[in-house]
Amino acid sequence: MTRPGLPKLIATDLDGTLVRSDDTVSAYTHAVLDRVRAAGIPVVGATGRGPRLTELTRNDIRAADFLVMAGGGRVVDQSDPAGPVVLRDERLSSEVLATLLTNLEAAVGPLTVMVEASDEHDAPLWGDHHPAWPYQDQFEVRTRDECLAGDVIKAFARTADHHVDELLAVAREIVPPHLATLTQAGLGFIEICPPGTDKATGLSVVAQRLGVDPAEVLVFGDMPNDLPMFEWAGWSRVAVANAHPVLRTSADEITLRNDDDGVAIYLDRLLSR
Repeated sequence: MTRPGLPKLIATDLDGTLVRSDDTVSAYTHAVLDRVRAAGIPVVGATGRGPRLTELTRNDIRAADFLVMAGGGRVVDQSDPAGPVVLRDERLSSEVLATLLTNLEAAVGPLTVMVEASDEHDAPLWGDHHPAWPYQDQFEVRTRDECLAGDVIKAFARTADHHVDELLAVAREIVPPHLATLTQAGLGFIEICPPGTDKATGLSVVAQRLGVDPAEVLVFGDMPNDLPMFEWAGWSRVAVANAHPVLRTSADEITLRNDDDGVAIYLDRLLSR
């Protein structure tokens, strides 16, 4: 049982929120999350990272009972003593993706496209090389046809002539939500995910498994891909100070920056009330 006045579930984004700019998570943050679990509150890591980065994700949020990955497409229950249980695994049809990309390029011009196709440990993304992609060591050049040879976990796209927020706005006018979910996570690319897939629908799987109402959920984030879970959760929606303006506007509260352990400081104070 949770203590009175506390949420019954806590979910946090990782990169830019819990994880610092040097790609580390402080010992202080890990200790505070351990205290959260000791208080009887399940912890969820809610990230855009795909299942190929599961081990990295587990290391960054060691206290997590559940992982919502791939922006909601993969949900894993880590609390089962018998081992992790996959509760959700969504894929985007390659045929649908091919049509969407054709329609987008007709409107905005040539796109740089990458796909996340494999859930094997540390598998590379495939597609068009772009120097701005921050993870070049986990990337492999492939042709568009090779990228679209099978269904994918998600796709990434950018154009030289549009800011990512502008491209996202245009793409949402062209791509109906029943075909794909579109977002961006601060990497300079829009993300094309399976329809009905976002962090809110992923968290809903967790909440239903635990019997928790969204009104009892506290969430933390920094980017537009966190907006669906901000709209879904009701206990409080907390943005870090370095968050995208759209998320800051949607937040109930603002905590310190990710580099200043903003999530942990907020939770430390919450547990100390």
